[in-house]
Amino acid sequence: MKNPSTRLVFDYWDTLRGERSAPERGEIEPGALRHALADTFVLENEPIGPVFRLAGTRLCALFGRELRGRAFTALWPDVEAQGDIRRLVQTVMDETAGAVAGLSAQTQNGATVHLELLLLPLRYRGRTHARILGALSPTLSPEWLGLDTLDSMRMISLRMIWPDARALRQAEPSGQDKRPKLMLLPGGRV
Repeated sequence: MKNPSTRLVFDYWDTLRGERSAPERGEIEPGALRHALADTFVLENEPIGPVFRLAGTRLCALFGRELRGRAFTALWPDVEAQGDIRRLVQTVMDETAGAVAGLSAQTQNGATVHLELLLLPLRYRGRTHARILGALSPTLSPEWLGLDTLDSMRMISLRMIWPDARALRQAEPSGQDKRPKLMLLPGGRV
């Protein structure tokens, strides 16, 4: 995770879930995410697919409209990409796994913007497949924010955060040497 907003949301979610696969929606305190709140959103699983239940102000400004009540997949104009995103959201809910994706987007005026997307499962009143906590933030805050809007996006990288990754980290012996075993140094011919 490269963006500060993404890291803050993930760290908060990871702390809340503890040993569980996902925290409850009711445990999320917006004040704890105040530095990333403008980039965060909550999706609700509806029969038509994931729909924005809440969306931060910077996120809405990137798209030039209020996102609450809109389909999450509508952010991607390409039908094939919409199917990919729908399957990604379903995987996050089915496997209670997180997802981090790198996105490349174009504005209506042709500027390129790189974004990071985070999707994390939430339980709602004990039910799984109910809600997703997410963040979508630009790598660099665009100077055109509020003057131009995103027109199209495509996924350029994806990494899943499987629930057992936390258990694997905790299983490492605490006295183990943490130095890298192999170090590659940039170089070339002299």
